[in-house]
Amino acid sequence: MPLSPAIASVQTAPTAEFIYPPPTSLQGARRIVVKPNLGYPVGPPVTVSMAVLGRVLEGLRRHNPQAEILIVEGVCSKVSFDAIMAKNGVHALLDEGMRLLDADQLDCVEYPNRSPNPVRFKTLWAPKLLQEVDGCISVSAFKRTQLKGEALISASLKNLYGLFPRAKYKARSPNSRGQLHRPSVPLVLQDVYGTLGHFFHGGVVDCTQKFVSRDWQPDRGDGIPIGQVIWGDNLLAVDKTASAMAGEETPSYVTALDPNLD
Repeated sequence: MPLSPAIASVQTAPTAEFIYPPPTSLQGARRIVVKPNLGYPVGPPVTVSMAVLGRVLEGLRRHNPQAEILIVEGVCSKVSFDAIMAKNGVHALLDEGMRLLDADQLDCVEYPNRSPNPVRFKTLWAPKLLQEVDGCISVSAFKRTQLKGEALISASLKNLYGLFPRAKYKARSPNSRGQLHRPSVPLVLQDVYGTLGHFFHGGVVDCTQKFVSRDWQPDRGDGIPIGQVIWGDNLLAVDKTASAMAGEETPSYVTALDPNLD
């Protein structure tokens, strides 16, 4: 279970100095899921850098030398999972105890929304694997897009969208998860946190560059240098700190889920 925001710990470091210490709750774990933000055939800042992802994997391996580490992603492109992973260079980071898995190919189960007031989804389907491991880590890029005139921040919580099966949550495009954009992404993120948040022991946000889209497209825009990595044991606290470091307001989903988060 993630720590409560009252005792959540968030750390920051310049990208070049980033060394990842896993949450104490995962030190000694036997099976760990790492969910990287690698859904597009485009490098950073659209996706997480291999330098930051590599440091996370090194930190997990250093504290968990015998663990099976499962890197799980579901892509958001007509380009195949295998082609995207090869283009982004993930395979070079893997040791013998690490496996790369396509979320869209995994068996899924229906997870209940633990929130007393679901926004739209009382349940959400996601890989069964999440309940078969000792814990999960989200490793994301930091992005700002525009949807319906509102700025949308994509960080460690939005990164979990890649776990949901496109076959079930697609809308007009079979390559994305359009149903999870209604009535809005910030509102649906509250349901995402209620269903999957408790599986995640921590998050890492690669804020080496802040990606800024000129519209809604999360893979076309500009990179603004920030030069920081933010990590911690609570996704909401990590996203709030990352937003502040990137010069953005606290995301509305953070305020809605925990207005008292310090």
